[in-house]
Parts: sequence; structure tokens; C-alpha cells
Amino acid sequence: MTNTASHTLPENLSLGQAVEYEAHYKPELLQGVPRSLSRQQQSIDEQNLPFSGVDTWTGYELSWLNAKGKPQVGILECKVPVTSVNLIESKSFKLYLNSFNQTHFESRQQVETTLQLDLSTCAGEAVEVQVFLPDEFDRFATRELAGVIIDDLDIEISSYSPDASVLTTSNTDVSETLVSHLLKSNCLITSQPDWASIQIRYHGHAINHESLLRYLIGFRQHNEFHEQCVERIYCDLLALPGIQKLTVLARYTRRGGLDINPFRSNFESPYVNQRNARQ
Repeated sequence: MTNTASHTLPENLSLGQAVEYEAHYKPELLQGVPRSLSRQQQSIDEQNLPFSGVDTWTGYELSWLNAKGKPQVGILECKVPVTSVNLIESKSFKLYLNSFNQTHFESRQQVETTLQLDLSTCAGEAVEVQVFLPDEFDRFATRELAGVIIDDLDIEISSYSPDASVLTTSNTDVSETLVSHLLKSNCLITSQPDWASIQIRYHGHAINHESLLRYLIGFRQHNEFHEQCVERIYCDLLALPGIQKLTVLARYTRRGGLDINPFRSNFESPYVNQRNARQ
């Protein structure tokens, strides 16, 4: 059975609807979803967030025309702070980027300035934007997440809905970094699968690895946006006895040329955006 989180979403979202692809610049295509919708449901106090962090988007299908009409290509890196009023809805983001395809821009700088203005307006807070040209693409060479991979643990699974009660800890304090490539959730609206690798770095009472893997696999039939899933995981882990420092990073595979990488932490800054093999 599909587990759908209860959210009231803006009625004008293009997600899940048939749309025309615009080839000329159209900033009104961008749509935001209030972060408060899921945070209220998860009892997260937005005035006193239990984490800092960022949602880092990578756009691999960015193209525009120069002043002479010649196509240009670049890779977009966009960082949306977790304190923004809205998260950026992914389908609208893709449609918006497509609207650059037949639009003339004088320079990369003009493209960056336009993107930053529009994305910041949508998010409700200043968004960082960089556009990288082909001679800079080597910065996106793949590199896997560091940490102990827990996916080979021999466990039995009978539930595919997230259940924090399966998580257990010991009284022994540890500092460790754990990685799983088995995270899968589904889009809140379309139920299309969202695949991710997840890295969890923490200090405190040792989390039982089998219980953590069982918990993460529990998202397999869960319907929620990427950012919301990561915040749910973060809050469930932080609520465990003895967890003091915690970072959760999920690197989702791309869809429509976009990947998203939500980062939440109470003790460290976001990492450099380094692409995984599946992205």
C-alpha cells in the first residue's frame, strides 16, 4: 500500500498535469511549494529549525543562444537555503530551464543573473547560482559518498512505509559515517520513483545498523518530496536517545536533467557538490 503524506498543495502546480514546453524565456513557469506544509505535519518549528543546510540542485540540460543565435550549453548549480519560505517544485524548474533554449543572452553572466533573480523570487530568499561552461565540466567528475556501506546486511523486510520505531541504539558513544544506496521514495503527486544514495554522519549513542537499513528501506513506497523525506529522516534520527551531532545528505538521481541533493546538519556546513555515479 502506498503511504502518502498528508499535505495541502497549491492548486496551480503543473506537477502531474500535461503541459506545453516553452522554448522562450518564461520565468512565471517557476512554482514554489511552502516548506511549512510538511514541517507542520512533522512538528518542525520553523522559527527554531533543528538543522541548517541547503538544497543543492544540479542542472545538466541548460542551454541558451548567444547574441549571434549560436547555442551555448552549461551546467547549473543552484543552492536553495533551508530557511527559504518555499522549496522549488522540480517539474516547474525543468520547464523554466527549457524556456532558455531559444532565448538570446549576451553572456554567461547574464544567464546567471537571470537565474538567480527568478529562483530567489520563487524560493522567497536569496539563492546561490553558478553556471559552468564545458571547459569547467571536469569539476562534475563522479565521486562516491564516503562511509561504511550498510546495504549488504542480511535483514528481512516486511514493511515499506517509514517507521521510526524500528530504529534502535546502544549506550556506546561512537562517531561514524554510514552510507546506503537503497533509499527510494515516490513523488508526492505523481508517485514516480525517486532514487537516492544517502550519507548519515553522527556522534552519539551507536545506531544499530540493521535497524537503520530497515528504516531507510521503509521509504520505498512513501510519497513525499525529496526535501521532505530528508527532513523526516533527520528528525527521526535526531529524536533517538543520545544522538548529539547529526548530518543527513541525500543525493537523488537526476530526472529531466535535474538532480537534487538536500543537506541537513546541526554541526557542519554543506559539502562540495560532487556527483555520484548514478547521477
